[in-house]
This record gives sequence, structure tokens and C-alpha cells, in this order.
Amino acid sequence: MMKTMYLFWGTMLVLSVAMQTSCSSSLATAKSEQAQTIKQQIESRHYRISVNRMQPLKGPSQYLTSSYSLTVRGDTIISYLPYFGRAYSIPYGGGKGLNFESTATVYTLSFDAKGTALISFRTRSENEVFLYRIEVFTNGASTIRVASDNRQSVGFYGTLEPEEAPPAIPI
Repeated sequence: MMKTMYLFWGTMLVLSVAMQTSCSSSLATAKSEQAQTIKQQIESRHYRISVNRMQPLKGPSQYLTSSYSLTVRGDTIISYLPYFGRAYSIPYGGGKGLNFESTATVYTLSFDAKGTALISFRTRSENEVFLYRIEVFTNGASTIRVASDNRQSVGFYGTLEPEEAPPAIPI
């Protein structure tokens, strides 16, 4: 009876270890595939970051109830972001803030040792020049920091989503 019990629990232990190893291996493969897909999207410059939280320079973090995003389509930047903070100089009527479509200049992309994408670019609205600094982690979580000479900087947190690349034009 005792031998049977040891045999049963020994078998259960071996099966348990085998299942955990199998599950962790498939989880690591899935994370690796996700990281590779995110890297490809960023390198192609066709991605969208949906923002769900903002952090003004001064004051508490705020969760956003509407859909806000930053979209990159090649050299085109579509910024649809809210702004809370101190503005030093703005046009009469308040201007458009961080809601504009423009082109990126001085676009740089690099990856750190952990695979986090570090992106920065300058762009301008009708009245202001902005510097965007973006971090995209391997799981798609993203941070955006926007700086301007006319406003206090502001941060955003969100998730990277795929943005369809335009079809290739046959030659």
C-alpha cells in the first residue's frame, strides 16, 4: 500500500513539473512572438498608441474616459491628445493644443538591451513645435512625453495597437 502511494505521488509530481515546463515554454514563445510583432510595427512606422491615462507635470494622474491616441503613419503624425497644465503662450481662443496632423522631423528610433523601443521626433502644429519622446515596451505598454516651449510637459500612458501599412505599389 505504501509503495503504491509513493508511486502515485511520484508520478503526479513528475506530471506536474512536465506541465509547468510545457506551459512556461509556450508562454515564453507567445511573449517572444508578441515582442517581434511590436518591433516590426514600430520599425515600419505604422502604429497607433491608444492612450488611457495622462500625467500633467504638476498634479495627479488622470484616467481618460474618451478615446485619445497618437498615430504614426510613415512621416505623418496624427496627435489626438488632451492637454491639462500651464500654458505660457497660446493663440487667442486657446488653439488646438495637442490635436493636429503634421509631419515628423528628426525621427529617431533605437532599442535598449531589454527590447524597449525608444522613439523621439519633432513635429509642429499651426502655432507650436513639439518634442515627442515615446517608450514602447515588449508587451505593447507605452509611455509618451510631450514637451513644448509654450506649455508645461505632459505624459501619457497607453497601449500600442497595429496600424495598417498602406499596400505596396507594384512597379
